[in-house]
Order: sequence, then structure tokens, then C-alpha cells
Amino acid sequence: MNKPTDPFKFSIDVILYPLLLVLLIWLVFSIEIRFGYRFNNFGIYPKTLKGLRGVIFSPFIHSGIKHLYSNTIPLFVLSSALFYFYKEVAFKVIIYGIIISGLITWAIGRPSYHIGISGLIYVLFSFNFFKGIFTRHYRLIALSLLVIFLYGSMFVYAFPIDEKVSWEGHTAGLITGFIFALFFRKKIAKVAKYDWQQEQYNAQDDEFMQHFDASGNFVPTEIEAEKENVALTETSATLSNQNIRYIFKENKENAEDKDNDL
Repeated sequence: MNKPTDPFKFSIDVILYPLLLVLLIWLVFSIEIRFGYRFNNFGIYPKTLKGLRGVIFSPFIHSGIKHLYSNTIPLFVLSSALFYFYKEVAFKVIIYGIIISGLITWAIGRPSYHIGISGLIYVLFSFNFFKGIFTRHYRLIALSLLVIFLYGSMFVYAFPIDEKVSWEGHTAGLITGFIFALFFRKKIAKVAKYDWQQEQYNAQDDEFMQHFDASGNFVPTEIEAEKENVALTETSATLSNQNIRYIFKENKENAEDKDNDL
């Protein structure tokens, strides 16, 4: 009976790539502070040809230390979960997620510079949540519940509740992650199925099931019955060839009692 191997294995990639991503956004911010230069103009400016460059550059630009810090922990946690549970498609989700969510932001955003990696964070949040629900794998569903428990409040910021927040980028990330959850199906862990759960399973061909009759009673196979008979025959032959001697020894105490009686 074949049992699928565990697809979830920890590797250094689970920590390394998310850490590099975090270090990259901090490096860009450090350069801004060190040289007193702001990269805000390289953000996404909707519906302009020049603003398209922000699709690539905007995720690595932040308005201040508070903005940067608020994105750091969710980015690391959600990207680590991505590389652990969905390592086969992790790079595609990140790279395509930046591009597609950036293009959606460029198409629907307000006329202002949209910066920050929160768009990608919403992609990771949406993908990790919806993909776990769609796969119906118990571990991935557990991940979905954990994600919604930790960052469920992020849904609120996908709506225009704060003029200073780029809700368009957040909405674009949610949409992109949802699409990816539907699109990426190959190389995703599936629920383990044993031989007896397969459609082509035939109980008559199963060696284990051959030990039971229609009523569920254990029945040894012909080979096992033959081996058992041979073993019994050999045991009987061995016992018949052995000479058994009986030696009678009188109990001395009983003999003395008899003499006293006489």
C-alpha cells in the first residue's frame, strides 16, 4: 500500500529568500537616508507612461521608517509561509505578483505616487489564504486559518478608509493573489490518497484484502495454508522420532510411612 511522501520539508530557502527580500527594502531606505535622496518619483503613477516604471521599483520604496517597519514583519512571515508550503511556485507568485498587482494599481489608482511593498504583501496574504481553502489539504487549511487570524484585519485596508493609504495597491494585491490561487494548480500539495482510495482500486488484487472473505472473516491464502500444513507435518514428524523415557522413583517418605504401619 503506497503512501505519498510528505511534500512539506524545511530548507534554508524558507528563511533565506524572505530575509533577502526584507534586507533589500531596508537597504533601499538606508541609501535614501544616507545620501538624502528620495525615490518616491520612481513609484507607480497611474495612467502615465512614466508611472509604469513604478511597477518594478515601487515595492522597494517606502515613505518612512514607520511605513517600512509595518511592512517588514508581514512580508517575512507570509513569504516564509509561501516558501515552506508552496515552494514550487514561490518565485512565480512573488515576481508575477509584483508585476500584475502593480499593473492593476497603475490602471485603477488615484493620480498620486503609490509606493511600498504592501501590494506584494496582499498578494501573499490572499494567495496563502485562498489556496489553502481551495486545495482542501488539512495543513494548508490550517495555514489559511492562521493567516486570517494574524492578518485578517488587512481586508479593511483594501477599501478607501484612509486617504493616505494606497487602498488601490492593496485591492490589486488581493485580486492578484486570488487569481493565483485559482491558476496555480500543478506542483501544489494534494490530499494524500491510499491505494484503496483510488478509482481504479480492485480489492481482489489487493494482497491484504485477499486474507478476508465476503463476511470479513480472516482466511489464510493457499500459500500460507500450505506453509502452515508443512510446518505442522514437520513438527509431528519430529515428535514421533523422539524416544520418550519414563523413570519411576518412589517417594521415600511414603515408603517409610508404609513400614511404620506394618
